[in-house]
Amino acid sequence: MKKIWNDKEWREPAILLTGIGIANFGAWVYLIALNLIVLDMTGSALAVAGLYIVKPAATLLTNFWSGSVIDRTNQRNLMITLDVLRALLIACLPFASSVWLIYVFVLLINMAGSMFEPASMSYITKLIPEKNRQRFNAFRSLIDSGAFLIGPAVAGILFMMGTPVIAIYLNAAALVTSALILSTMPKLEHKAAAAVIPTRMSWEIIRADWRIVIAFSKRHVLVMTVFFLFSCMMVMATAIDSQEATFSKRVLGLTDGEYGFLVSVAGAGIIFGAIVNTVFTKRLTVAALIGGGSVLVSLGYLVYAFSSSFAVAALGFFILAFSLAFANIGFHTFTQNNIPVEVMGRTVSVYGLLEALLIIMVTAIIGVASELVSVQPVVIASTAVMFGISLLLFWMSLKLTAATSGELASATNKS
Repeated sequence: MKKIWNDKEWREPAILLTGIGIANFGAWVYLIALNLIVLDMTGSALAVAGLYIVKPAATLLTNFWSGSVIDRTNQRNLMITLDVLRALLIACLPFASSVWLIYVFVLLINMAGSMFEPASMSYITKLIPEKNRQRFNAFRSLIDSGAFLIGPAVAGILFMMGTPVIAIYLNAAALVTSALILSTMPKLEHKAAAAVIPTRMSWEIIRADWRIVIAFSKRHVLVMTVFFLFSCMMVMATAIDSQEATFSKRVLGLTDGEYGFLVSVAGAGIIFGAIVNTVFTKRLTVAALIGGGSVLVSLGYLVYAFSSSFAVAALGFFILAFSLAFANIGFHTFTQNNIPVEVMGRTVSVYGLLEALLIIMVTAIIGVASELVSVQPVVIASTAVMFGISLLLFWMSLKLTAATSGELASATNKS
């Protein structure tokens, strides 16, 4: 490990991972604090639930045009600007006098976040050589899972020492720190080849960019099928997770403490999966990660859906969280290796828009169905659909690997 981080080619990735880790740590502290602020302000569980609707709504408002900006600008500078903007907006939250004003701030924060993700994906693809991407993504998964475990714990300590407002300011400080770290990273655009944002973005430019994404998808059907199927699997996971608390209370009869421990089991699964990935990353193919990992995630959800006790539910949570580390690493590496960086911002943004639409629709359907029928049958049916999607994803990823290998063999024979 020491050799890896002392190597010159890993110095800048290590700095980037530090910035990402600090920002993610702050995000978990902020999320918990914001839930408590809204709950204290309104006393309404529905008002808290509204915070989770804002995120896909922000994606819908942002992603249809943001890819056009991301692919035409300096991604490092854009990431710094978005971090600073989010820090300022988050710092304003304690001064919001109504829940509706909080929703407006949260909407703007999530719109900036919706731009940051594809921008960072493009920047990472430029910075990290293909041979190092899988290992980089494994380390990133380890850092993300560490933030998932440490962030809520730190938030709890801050709440005992003061108020949720302190945690809000901590997240703003974390984003400013992340921006400062990003400012030390290189600008990767070549001056001769760097695209320039038009003086005025127009609907014609946005429509032209959508046509570029559609044309790319038609030329690379297998690649975008795998990409879209993984998005569909994440849609089902998000929709099922929306019933997690209800399932735990009504079906399993768990106390608040037991439910909290169940979530901690998932956190342990994610971090253990990330550790295994960092150790064995060279022995795992991208197809095995994205396809096999997705199948195991679905199996974990199935175990959870059919559970009737805490022990079985905990086993399901551990399996799905452990496997999710593999699937996410595979997905990020797959995206970086198969979508050209020149169109990555537009492509990821457009498909992110479709994913957000599906999340809203499927979450609403599952929520209504749970009220009309009961929670467990709906969760079982949803996990069965998810399992079917993951099997298709695994098959398509193997098919893509075989097709790519065939093309390489053909090119080698011709040469």
